[in-house]
Parts: sequence; structure tokens; C-alpha cells
Amino acid sequence: MSPAVWYFARSAGIVAYLLLSASVLLGVLMAGKAKLTWPRFAVEELHRFLAILTGVFIVLHGASLLLDNVVPTSLVQELVPFTTSYRPWAVGLGVCAAELIAAVAISNALRSRLAHRTWRSVHYLTLPAWLLASAHGVLAGTDRFDPWFAAIAAGMVSAVSIAGFARFSRARVPA
Repeated sequence: MSPAVWYFARSAGIVAYLLLSASVLLGVLMAGKAKLTWPRFAVEELHRFLAILTGVFIVLHGASLLLDNVVPTSLVQELVPFTTSYRPWAVGLGVCAAELIAAVAISNALRSRLAHRTWRSVHYLTLPAWLLASAHGVLAGTDRFDPWFAAIAAGMVSAVSIAGFARFSRARVPA
């Protein structure tokens, strides 16, 4: 693999993680009825755009890894979790995350045909997908010990965790 392809694979994975984190953060804030300065439709469109870009960069990350000659990866290994020879547990977490995100994307495409409750239940899979993606990046990434990557991961985990805590632990006031 040329160094350019290797750098592209790494950067596509990091960008996918940043986009996923931003989309999850925005989704959690919207679901928690946070007061946002933008109109709701604009925030929803931004959330949708971030989610679509996340999918694009996940595909770019996986496709570029197929070109790797140092650690050969097959399409089957990219689709079946925990089957790769390179850090199977950590890579498997990333495969599971990508598949959960694909399930959410499919449910979004079928949203008009699904009951709202069903769509929302599937949509909640984004949270475990984000957790798996976080673990994947920290455990499988070649940059995992670099301070700049640790800062990115810590920042994203902190932001999503704080928003999630505020969203799910808020005391409900009876109507």
C-alpha cells in the first residue's frame, strides 16, 4: 500500500468518527428539546447531512483499507465482524458499528413506510454504534497513542456523554 492510501484510510476513519459524533451530538440535543438558535428544520437538515457524510466516509475508510497490502483485508472480513487477523476484536467493533449505522440509514430511507415508534427504536441504534465506533478508533487505530488523537476522542466522548446525560437523566415533569 502506498503511504498516500494509508494516510487516506486513516484520515477517512477519523473524519467519519468526527462526523458521526457531530451527528449523534446534534441528534441527542434535538431529541432532548434543547433550545437551539437555528430553526428546527435547519438543524434537522444539518443532522441529516452529517449522517449522510458519515456514511460516505465510512465507505471511503473501508474501501481504502481493501487496498492495503501490509495487512490484507477482504470484503468478507469487512462485512463479518471479528474475522480479520489484524486486531480482530477492535476491528470487529468497527464492523459492528458500521453495520448498525447501515441499519439506521435503511430505516431512514424507509421512514415513511415505518411506524414512528419502529423508526425511532431503530434510530436509537446510533448510540451503541457511536460507542462501538469510539472503541474501534481507540483500540484499532494506529494513531491511538498520539496526543492529538486522544484529544479528539476525549473531546467527542465528553461532548456526546454530557449531552446524553442531560437528555436521558433529566427529571420528567408531569404534564
